[in-house]
Amino acid sequence: MYRIMFVCHGNICRSPMAEFVFNDILAREGVSEKFEVRSSATSCEEIGNPVHYGTRRKLSQYGISCEGKRATRLQKSDYSRYDMFIGMDSYNLVNMLKIFGGDNDRKIHSMSEFVGSDGDIADPWYTGDFDKTYEDIKRSCEALFSYCESNSLF
Repeated sequence: MYRIMFVCHGNICRSPMAEFVFNDILAREGVSEKFEVRSSATSCEEIGNPVHYGTRRKLSQYGISCEGKRATRLQKSDYSRYDMFIGMDSYNLVNMLKIFGGDNDRKIHSMSEFVGSDGDIADPWYTGDFDKTYEDIKRSCEALFSYCESNSLF
């Protein structure tokens, strides 16, 4: 089983959106059982809170439920449990390195790298644009799936 953790600042907007979009892709492709996909935060601000209503609303437009998801914080011990960590922006990447104390196994990646970009996934908490964030995440998740497929990760 291949384990992926999506990471953002609060785990209420972008990383849960990526978690549930990617899980939806896996289900449609019939390979869900070959992956464990979760999301977490680098901060403590939102721990225990549900997914932001804007993310819930956007996912529900595509028939994707995130019911029951509560924000959790990334832990140092997660590094040995997961195969890949995908940060939504450059601050997330820096904070993951701090939490883990480095990345000797090169498990940390940027969400945008899968679409050949070095940009960030915009945080809709600040922009209010859940449509744009969804489109960027969906495109990146589709590219991540292709990456997993071409690298025989399932």
